[in-house]
Amino acid sequence: MNRNAIETVMGAVVLLVAGIFLAVAYGSSEVRPTGGYEVMARFDGVEGIRDGGDVRISGVKVGTITSLVLDPKTFQAVVHLSLDRSVELPTDTVAAISSAGLLGDKFVQLKPGADDKVIPPGGTIERTQSSVDLESLLGQAVFSMQGAPKAPPPGPPPNDSPKP
Repeated sequence: MNRNAIETVMGAVVLLVAGIFLAVAYGSSEVRPTGGYEVMARFDGVEGIRDGGDVRISGVKVGTITSLVLDPKTFQAVVHLSLDRSVELPTDTVAAISSAGLLGDKFVQLKPGADDKVIPPGGTIERTQSSVDLESLLGQAVFSMQGAPKAPPPGPPPNDSPKP
């Protein structure tokens, strides 16, 4: 009987420590809805971003990607963004898909313009820049180098004059 009580207490301690660990991890992760308003943007390609990803202005998180859907008529990706209520975006804002370093996570970078009018809740960011596909760029570079003419070997130029 004594052994069962010790095992029960140890199990409770393990569950309590796991609960504390999860609470600390959730508190430091910034994976919470912003509680703001929603706007959308249309992109030709959204490789690398996902639901719950960051929306940033000048590197500061100001929102969250809430959903990614495909428009069946235009075949563009429609990205829904939830932004903090304190952020009022001018109508000439540009939304671009950026990455945090060469192999870092991708996010939506907002570059506010200078227009006096602001995008209303439920509005659309008209200017967008799709993500750059690194694999395509590397493939183009490799194939363009294969077709390039070869450089002559170093040394004195060949003597093309006829011999007497």
